[in-house]
Amino acid sequence: MSTRDTDDVLLAMLKARYGAQWSIRRTENLWLATANDPETDHAPTIVQPDVEAFVRELEDPPARAGRPSLLSSSWVAAQFDQAGEGAYVSRESPRP
Repeated sequence: MSTRDTDDVLLAMLKARYGAQWSIRRTENLWLATANDPETDHAPTIVQPDVEAFVRELEDPPARAGRPSLLSSSWVAAQFDQAGEGAYVSRESPRP
């Protein structure tokens, strides 16, 4: 079995095991995973050249470096009221 075939089998196994939490893919040199939940409390993306380090981070993801995207729909819903189609009004009082 070639290295490419081995990587394809390994990719299928990783998707079967972690696919509910992560979208997993690979390039020629990197293993990549993106969290299916954009508001997760851990790092939303994992990139590793080594598959063993990659699996360790899938099992125990590093902490998130920042907060979720401001464009996150649940964040927008919690902070703004929809005033019309494409128009939102902040729930916070204006700052002086």
